[in-house]
Amino acid sequence: MSIKYYDWAEHHANFRPNKIALKDTSLNRDQSYLKLNENASRFAKFMQKKHIKKGDRVALLAYNCIEFFELLFACGKIGAVLVPLNWRLTEPELKYIVSNCTPKIFIFDNDFCEISHNIINKCDIKISVEINSNKKVDAYSNELSLHDVNYTAIETTLDDTALIMYTSGTTGHPKGALISHSMQFFNCVNLCSIANLTEKTIQLAVLPFFHTGGANCYACPVFHQGGQVVLMREFDPEKALLLINDQTLGVTHFFAVPAPYQFMMQSPKFDKTNFSKLIHAGVGGAPCPESIIEAWQSKGVEVLQGWGMTETSPAGIFLSGADSLIKVGSAGKALMHTEIKIVDDLGYTVAPEEVGELLIRGPNVTKGYWNNPEATADSFVDGWLKTGDAARTDQDGFVYIVDRHKDMYISGGENVYPAEIENILYQLKEIAEAAVIGVPDNKWGETGKAFIVLKPDMTLENNTIINHCNKNLAKFKIPTVFEFVNILPRNATGKVLKRELT
Repeated sequence: MSIKYYDWAEHHANFRPNKIALKDTSLNRDQSYLKLNENASRFAKFMQKKHIKKGDRVALLAYNCIEFFELLFACGKIGAVLVPLNWRLTEPELKYIVSNCTPKIFIFDNDFCEISHNIINKCDIKISVEINSNKKVDAYSNELSLHDVNYTAIETTLDDTALIMYTSGTTGHPKGALISHSMQFFNCVNLCSIANLTEKTIQLAVLPFFHTGGANCYACPVFHQGGQVVLMREFDPEKALLLINDQTLGVTHFFAVPAPYQFMMQSPKFDKTNFSKLIHAGVGGAPCPESIIEAWQSKGVEVLQGWGMTETSPAGIFLSGADSLIKVGSAGKALMHTEIKIVDDLGYTVAPEEVGELLIRGPNVTKGYWNNPEATADSFVDGWLKTGDAARTDQDGFVYIVDRHKDMYISGGENVYPAEIENILYQLKEIAEAAVIGVPDNKWGETGKAFIVLKPDMTLENNTIINHCNKNLAKFKIPTVFEFVNILPRNATGKVLKRELT
């Protein structure tokens, strides 16, 4: 029997109506749980008047904003599915995603007005609503004012889809991971215990909400507990330090990928910041250097490392602050309600210290990908999600991510798949062969290096390649190094041996 989905916004509106749920530091705007639930209800009513039904997709292209969570809860009330779009992507990349998920309604921030209108027209979307944070009355707030809170509640279960989050695919196209209400709930259960999230939590949220790390580490779990989220539209290291230093604001929790921690450490304000209110800092998305952990823990801040994926909602493995310097390099152990195992090529569990592929299962793991049965079938074996990460455990059971079976690398906390970049490079008529790998980078952790074989008698300038990539790829995906070679190393079957490329 399916378990009913319960509305967190409605609960807290009844239980703690006047408590501030959200603070937008860019607009100096606060929102109570009562107002959050009221606006979500009004927009749910608007969507129903526009014939948005259970299962219909609702696309959102916007910087971090209060409206993100209004829409998330509005969709939950009527069983619709929110699709947050990565604003770092180019128009062709966004057009593919929108064409794939076929939203009934497109909501966009005024900052993305031109690209949004282009996509709306090309994808023939009939309903669109603009958010303009610089105006007291915009199309979005106008719709709220025109509709009451009396939407028709739609029966929704934990098995139903809450979001579709697109993650780059190994075949060159992104895949839409289905994020169910069950995944959201069990991510809350897992993270609330390890990160000590309560109704007193005040989290500074700096990662983009289109990213699972922004929405679910720890914003959604904080709302589940009745805490407060302080959001930044975009990350700025000095502003983040000022907000942490503000003792009246009282930020208790912070989460980011390693790069923001490093940028904040490099600021002259870092040594002058009062960290006494900040009791917990979580880091994930990429391996975290020991120097970052030591610097932040020297400020009296507990640092927790973790491993996860969009497909695991995302928390899967975490390392406690007490173990972070004892087990340097480890991702930790599986969280509650989550199982992991490491297997060899035949599917047998390996012994400690032996390397294999990390598999994971549990109620926090996706059931598959939107409109992509092939990718879904390829990603699972006997109910276990194949992560594509090579890992080992030590004798104490701590997990270490060793390498990736897949070609993916992580740049600034963003997953980058070489196949997507290679497909774009092959659009240039001068290129005969191309291979992209991730190489170490002091600023971003990893960045792309492209090996290019030109066609006979052809020439090609780096600037031509970069300009082409700029039109078709997000900046974090564009290689920073281009090396022209005569031949790519291949095995007997013709597969490029990327391990021989450096």
